[in-house]
Amino acid sequence: MGIVSPGFQGRPRSSQPSLPPGQYLTEDFPVLSAGPTPRVSLDNWEFVVTTEAGAEHRWSWSEMLALPNETPTVDIHCVTRWSKLQTNWKGVSLDTLLAEVETAADYALVHSYGGYTTNLPLEDLLDGQAWLVHQYEGGELPAEHGGPARLLVPHLYFWKSAKWVRGIQLMLTDEPGFWETAGYHDYGDPWREQRYQGD
Repeated sequence: MGIVSPGFQGRPRSSQPSLPPGQYLTEDFPVLSAGPTPRVSLDNWEFVVTTEAGAEHRWSWSEMLALPNETPTVDIHCVTRWSKLQTNWKGVSLDTLLAEVETAADYALVHSYGGYTTNLPLEDLLDGQAWLVHQYEGGELPAEHGGPARLLVPHLYFWKSAKWVRGIQLMLTDEPGFWETAGYHDYGDPWREQRYQGD
């Protein structure tokens, strides 16, 4: 007598994708911002990495575009509980931008045009985990989604992927950013539901 009955197919596979706890799938791209959308002229745009010793590394818009670009396809997860899968971007890896930067820092504070800030461990910006992106789904990154350029750190909640980014300050000690000061989690791992301090 057989162990498996004829026609047995095992458990049906779920057609639902794997999402972090408490998230729902969306097809649109909701726009959420802490303030008005800054309008940044490409002639005046620059990205500056400042080390803990005060050394500055600067790129103009044309210099940034001339760097090697990558085209990551990633899932993104917002702290307001929506997730969007298989999003397509184009931009420069933070590994490229930080390759010649000498630092002993463990933390980064990201600064945006408009005054927004967010903090991350420096290691979360390295090893192919983060990009400075300027295109979304094959076109220029719309201003409402952070254009001309935003940070993309898809393994953390999306508030860590700062819009309208203008620079990164490297630091020896952690310093909370805008939402972190207001009670959001310092790290923000969606798979651990780190939405607020204490989660």
